[in-house]
Amino acid sequence: MTTSKFEGFSRAAPAFFHELAAEMNKPWFDDNKQRYHDEWVAPMTALLDHVAAGLAKVYAPAKLEAKVLRIYRDTRFAKDKTPYKTHIAGRLGLTSKKPPLAGGVSGAKPANNDGGVSALYVHLGMDEEFVGAGTYFFDAAQLAKWRKLVAADKTGKAIAALIAKTRKAGYWVSGHDDYKKVPRPYAADHVRGDLLRMKGLTVGFPEIPKGMLHQPKLATWLVEHGRAAAPIVTWIREHLR
Repeated sequence: MTTSKFEGFSRAAPAFFHELAAEMNKPWFDDNKQRYHDEWVAPMTALLDHVAAGLAKVYAPAKLEAKVLRIYRDTRFAKDKTPYKTHIAGRLGLTSKKPPLAGGVSGAKPANNDGGVSALYVHLGMDEEFVGAGTYFFDAAQLAKWRKLVAADKTGKAIAALIAKTRKAGYWVSGHDDYKKVPRPYAADHVRGDLLRMKGLTVGFPEIPKGMLHQPKLATWLVEHGRAAAPIVTWIREHLR
């Protein structure tokens, strides 16, 4: 863990991504790599560590593992060959002794965490800011379990009630790139058809208040919303791994 205190991202930091988008070449990035570290990686690391400490009791005995994702794009199978992302992303995964599964709000392949579920995912960049928790995509085994639990009366009502409660508190709860139709063999008019169409389960936080990105209180704000998302993250860990 870093010993640095989160002081906020500098007001000059966003300019880095705009300049990177205009340049998009290795020589420029190499010349500005230390700047990227100082303006984005170091404060993001401090931010994740602060939030991890704030959420530690919520998820105990599981441990929260902070990771800043790579800025380099995987272009092997992509039509877009631009080498760098114009955002930074970080996540708090949940470590476990159980074998890891696929998923995670980040979409990153988990190392040693509970089903790839994220207690926090932070995406900050030139075109978008997003903060949330959960998992974007269930793997095949998770998806089968999810549908079975949603379709069953007792467990289905329980997760539907938890989702409704979280939405009522001001969060959006959804999957990602969900199916347009209720999958077979479930009835098209199933009472929880909207949940059966989901490919994952994520909790989206409110928009980051204007200016808070540059203030230390961003960390406290994320802890507050991370605690509100914890019941759904915990549900995923307990039922889909």
